[in-house]
Amino acid sequence: MDDQSILARIEDLVKEEHALQEKEDADAVRSEALEDERRRLDAVSVELDRCWDLLRQRRALRSAGQDPDKAQARDSDTVEKYWQ
Repeated sequence: MDDQSILARIEDLVKEEHALQEKEDADAVRSEALEDERRRLDAVSVELDRCWDLLRQRRALRSAGQDPDKAQARDSDTVEKYWQ
């Protein structure tokens, strides 16, 4: 996955995240729908973190004169334990 593909994926996920957040506000009275949306929002958030991590790895490798295609997507457990 190249940088542009990763950035496009990030943009798509951010749009979905915002739509889910708005829908969550509107559906606050429907608990079942709200729960489904919260689960999806959590999943989108994790996927965004993974994409940003992959993009940072690629940029760091490129900056160090190495092949950015050697960057690997890390699992969600690893990425979610990073300090912000």
